[in-house]
Amino acid sequence: MAFGWVFGCLRNALARGLPLIALSFAAGAPGVSLAQSPAIGATAKIHGIEWDLHEVTIGQVKTVAKSIRFVSRAEQEGGGYIYEFGWTKKSNWNWRQPFGVPGQDSEPAVHLTFDEAQSICRFFGKRLPTDQEWTQAAYLEQRERPPTGFVKGRRYLYPNGDSAKSSHCLAGCGNYSGTAPAGALQRGVGHVAVMTTPAGVNGLYEMGGNAWEWVDTTPGPHSTNERITRSSSWWYEGDRQREADVASKPRDTRVGYIGFRCVR
Repeated sequence: MAFGWVFGCLRNALARGLPLIALSFAAGAPGVSLAQSPAIGATAKIHGIEWDLHEVTIGQVKTVAKSIRFVSRAEQEGGGYIYEFGWTKKSNWNWRQPFGVPGQDSEPAVHLTFDEAQSICRFFGKRLPTDQEWTQAAYLEQRERPPTGFVKGRRYLYPNGDSAKSSHCLAGCGNYSGTAPAGALQRGVGHVAVMTTPAGVNGLYEMGGNAWEWVDTTPGPHSTNERITRSSSWWYEGDRQREADVASKPRDTRVGYIGFRCVR
């Protein structure tokens, strides 16, 4: 049976709101190509850890919200934040409406704090990755038989390989149309739906650009209220995606640039 047909059926089921069993496979497994547009919720085994192939989506968080009546802090407070001339609270911008209008189920879920992201991962029996786990998966190719363009054992400068040109960023990357409505932002075009850009190192999507990702590591022993974020986002140029660029934010940060993915 062709994997393309299977993925098509899964996508149709998602569109109709039918329950799905999460698809998973080992990165580099015989007969499986990570270039075949995996379904939402697909995972891959990388060095013994099961990784979400993509950032957690609006549709996935809707599942959590429906099950446990989850209401984010940004929703409770009437909106999250975007940087304009300083941090600016945006009315009704939240994970459901990242740029003030309802987002597509396939968009990354943003405007969520570190603790909210961790709780969502735990709902699915997963957790946020540590910084070491994230960087190993993002930059060190570990598949036994990676596709053309990647070499096992090589550590790449960017999560997409030798450059950031195929990722989604502010400038110098791919030519992607973000999902933010015209005029909603003073800078950039917003994020794109997950798995819009080509798969990168270890077959993972959007580990570079699109949205920052929370990781469960503090930037130092005296910074317990902060957590590192990786990947950079659509708001920055591609150079921010390098491994040496270590950013951190207060764990209660709820902005339109930060998403997350889960592991177990």
